[in-house]
Amino acid sequence: MFAPTTNQPVETVEKESLPTLRFAPEDVLADKAARERRRADAERAARLGNTYQGKLDIFFQTADGQPKRVQTTVWGAHPEYLSLKAGITLPLRAVLGFDFY
Repeated sequence: MFAPTTNQPVETVEKESLPTLRFAPEDVLADKAARERRRADAERAARLGNTYQGKLDIFFQTADGQPKRVQTTVWGAHPEYLSLKAGITLPLRAVLGFDFY
């Protein structure tokens, strides 16, 4: 189970609101090993979504530094972003982690 390490409350948002959010140009993960783990988890999330239409929690950070969570299905994991339902995308550089359940 992933939980962001922050004292701030994590707001849950609807996937439909993602296109209205702003994301920083730099990666939220500074550690190379953490970025590699995120990439592997993104691939796992896409397999889960395509095989079982399984939902998961994606924790991410907006440009203002606020942690957020979205509960959704991942359809594709691309080098720069995640593809969600309805053509919605989320930049991979903004993803803090995944919670598979």
